[in-house]
Amino acid sequence: MNILFVADPLASFKTYKDTTFAMMREAQRRGHAISACEQQDLMWQRGSAVMAHVRDITLTGDATDWFTERATRQVALKEFDAVLMRKDPPFDSEYFYATHLLEQAEREGAKVFNKPRALRDHPEKLAIMEFPQFIGPTLVTRDPEDIKRFHAEHGDIILKPLDGMGGMGIFRVGPDGLNLGSITETLNRHGAQSLMVQKFLPEIVKGDKRVLVIGGKCVPYSLARIPQGSEVRGNLAAGGKGVALPLSTRDREIAEALGPILQSRGLLLAGVDVIGDYVTEINVTSPTCFQEIFDQTGFDVAAMFVDALEAAVQA
Repeated sequence: MNILFVADPLASFKTYKDTTFAMMREAQRRGHAISACEQQDLMWQRGSAVMAHVRDITLTGDATDWFTERATRQVALKEFDAVLMRKDPPFDSEYFYATHLLEQAEREGAKVFNKPRALRDHPEKLAIMEFPQFIGPTLVTRDPEDIKRFHAEHGDIILKPLDGMGGMGIFRVGPDGLNLGSITETLNRHGAQSLMVQKFLPEIVKGDKRVLVIGGKCVPYSLARIPQGSEVRGNLAAGGKGVALPLSTRDREIAEALGPILQSRGLLLAGVDVIGDYVTEINVTSPTCFQEIFDQTGFDVAAMFVDALEAAVQA
């Protein structure tokens, strides 16, 4: 296959842990050709197909100079066997517009993973609200009075922006309510922006588990991101420690229920975040943790992903 990765700048990759790199490495190992571009390289001109300025690359196996590239060329996305949208969050206006270009490329015959419409339809925090049987007490609002009532009911709460990533902008407010008004004003921008409020789950001390779902099936190990020191956030970007664990009975129950639904909507890969018994987010833009799970357990997540990709392209 010829595979195009729409991703962040290649020079920014930390190859020892980067999931997109792991995908590329496994694809090349199987003999697939790899190309890459950035979101800004997408182009659509009147009367023509959606194009991209792409670089054909070869992985070298060297930890520092990890790829070689040929000259940039302009090519229609429909000419690739698969297009993988792996641009990291934030899901901003440019990301939104990119999904529209990718959806047009689909109409022209391109196969895009994850599907652009599915990316738009599943904002990573709001998506959990569709599955109340798997989530804890949760509120989405911009109204300070709603938040005060939620806090009065649950006592210990977490507040976070809907467009945050890597643990950014997450606050905990305990039973004393200290700084609740100030935090609310900061996150909702004085009533202009919605935010998510959730009951604090003390099980976070055991980790915020990333459960990967590939082609509707769950990877048998999660990566528990465990907060360190005085932090309440387990995100690796916030200093959390990643520990691979076999799926619990509840993890598997959640993944097996959500997996087929997510797959049917065009989400070949999703990362379901679980604290204790509850789902807290469903990540669909560029789920990670492939290499951490492989390094600690030997389970080859990238191989499972490329198996699913090959099957999806042939479907």
